[in-house]
Amino acid sequence: MSCLDSALNIEDLRRLAHRRVPAFAMAYVEAGAEDRVSLQHNRDVFRRWQFVPDALIDAEHRSLGVDILGAPAERPFIVAPTGFNGMLYHRADVLLAQAAAQAGIPFTLSTMSNAAMEEVAQAAPGLRFWYQLYMFKDAGINRDLVRRADAAGSEALVFTVDCQHFGNRENERRYFRGPMQLSLKSMLNAACHPSWAANIVGGARGVPGFGNLAGYFSAEDRAGRGSRFIAEKLHMGLRWADLEWLRETWPRKLVVKGILTAADARRAIRLGADAVVLTNHGGRQLDGCVSPMDVLEEIHAACGNEAEIFIDSGFRRGTDIAKALALGAQAVMLGRPLLYGAGAAGRAGIDKALDILTSELSRTLAQLGVANIAGLEKRHVRRQPFFRSDDTSGETGQ
Repeated sequence: MSCLDSALNIEDLRRLAHRRVPAFAMAYVEAGAEDRVSLQHNRDVFRRWQFVPDALIDAEHRSLGVDILGAPAERPFIVAPTGFNGMLYHRADVLLAQAAAQAGIPFTLSTMSNAAMEEVAQAAPGLRFWYQLYMFKDAGINRDLVRRADAAGSEALVFTVDCQHFGNRENERRYFRGPMQLSLKSMLNAACHPSWAANIVGGARGVPGFGNLAGYFSAEDRAGRGSRFIAEKLHMGLRWADLEWLRETWPRKLVVKGILTAADARRAIRLGADAVVLTNHGGRQLDGCVSPMDVLEEIHAACGNEAEIFIDSGFRRGTDIAKALALGAQAVMLGRPLLYGAGAAGRAGIDKALDILTSELSRTLAQLGVANIAGLEKRHVRRQPFFRSDDTSGETGQ
């Protein structure tokens, strides 16, 4: 019997990942800023909406298919861009892409991935490949990353605008004595996970690096495994002019990730964005920030007919996804739920996470009396004026 047979939901996969993966790596995945108020709110917020099902509607046969950026997807999911996934499982970026291709959904590769974009695009035939861009101070690096994404066949560029100033993730930092340098306690804990160690650094693999950025590193950068480069070279002064430049440069679909106000969404669309992603970066950036679910209705009302709206942060259940779709999102970006699957069992765990969320969403539609995603409407959810959180399960984040 596989360990995955006992996993009934995403929280079960999370527990399995914690058993297999050292504490420092899981702390990176689950880190939230400062007091982790945003992190917890991302889960609590879903309690604000309750379902209003229709009776005596034939929903025996259901379809989860949607159009995402003008092309069909088998489910209203997008694999979110997440960095340094190679800490969880060898070639996790490639495994996520291959799972996305099989599931018929878009996959977004982070600038901070361990695998290079060229490798990922080639390793998953039929993949709807998107590339997520962090901008650097060096315009030449930005131009080259965009050129490489174009050459790799990326159908969309996802421009992240909410991470130029890193969040204060104290819990994550406690596992390190310096940049990319584990504390003795963390190293001892890692030694207690031999199957993980063999998978990650076994043979001649070594510690995963930054596949997209390694070609830009100096000898000093390589000695520090890239941490110095990222700290010093990221563009800390992003402006709307950077989005204008990107729209002029990039030939295909452009998505702006990191939007939380209707005014910013409208401005991004005016400057040529084909879609916006409502996100608080999984609670990793600004503590005490609103959840994307808090602002989804307002932003959809302001510009839902002008561009597509995607959303992430805190999604753990098919019911969560259904609520967002009913309120105007076209698709949900999935980050941590799939990383828990990767940490638990690699590709099989990722497939399991997608199957769990697909099954939950399909069942939710049936219980609402809805046969397809297009049938989900705002009338199927009702916002409660007050809610109280009793959740102590530990489920948090993006």
